Amino acid sequence: MAMTEPQETYDEGEQASDLNRAIGRQVKLLRERAGFTQKELGDRLGYSEDLISSLERGRRTPQRGFLEAADELLGAGGLLKATIEDLEKAKAKSKVRHPAWFRDYARLESDAVEINFFSMVTVPGLLQTQDYARVTFTVRQPLWAEETIEQRVTARMARQEILTRWPPPMVTAVIDEAVLRREIGGRKIQHEQLRHLLTVGRLRSTTLQVLPLACDENPGVDGPFVLLTPKAKPQVAYLEVQGTGHLITQPEEVRILAARYGAIRGQALTPRESLALIEKLLGE
Repeated sequence: MAMTEPQETYDEGEQASDLNRAIGRQVKLLRERAGFTQKELGDRLGYSEDLISSLERGRRTPQRGFLEAADELLGAGGLLKATIEDLEKAKAKSKVRHPAWFRDYARLESDAVEINFFSMVTVPGLLQTQDYARVTFTVRQPLWAEETIEQRVTARMARQEILTRWPPPMVTAVIDEAVLRREIGGRKIQHEQLRHLLTVGRLRSTTLQVLPLACDENPGVDGPFVLLTPKAKPQVAYLEVQGTGHLITQPEEVRILAARYGAIRGQALTPRESLALIEKLLGE
């Protein structure tokens, strides 16, 4: 198959930096309108002149306390306070750290209009609970540092925001029944994961199907894969094995995997039957 190794192609802190600069320009305009110098504004709010200068140029991230106080002092009428939520979201996203080999896929996924998963080992990352995700990283060999594990968990949870945005991508997932029965992390964590799948599976934008153990003509024996369609771009495929990921962009190879996915879905239980099976597993 024709594969391309993902490269580091974007700055994960870019969104926060752009927002810092936009807020800085607003602070400067409001300060000048109010007739304050940078030193005078700093003195009134308890900050140094250098810090005010850095904030206005977008070189420092304004804190909630500063924005609230400046909004009141400069008569911004809530303009600066209104940026706090967006700023905190951007700051959180800037802390997301995907491994280098995964970043191209994560970038495409964040802009996807359709995502199709075939999973035989674990629940797809986009559909995992936080505890389930943490276990999948904790059991890796060789062992990862706790800091690395938490970074990966945070990054995986951040990806799931696309499921609740508007409009959401259309997501389908065919999950092998063995994945649902395997108690990764123990029964409690697995049951929480199954309940989460029930919730996600009832979203209008998400369709879950289970490939039953009794299926004796499984066309997916070559392993799991993802089909992803970015907005206004051709569909691509993604394979991941043993901590290495590959994007497949060659049209013919993507077509073959898409046809295979269609065959797998044809062998799987219907969405209604699949949710019923998950409910049954929760009762066992």
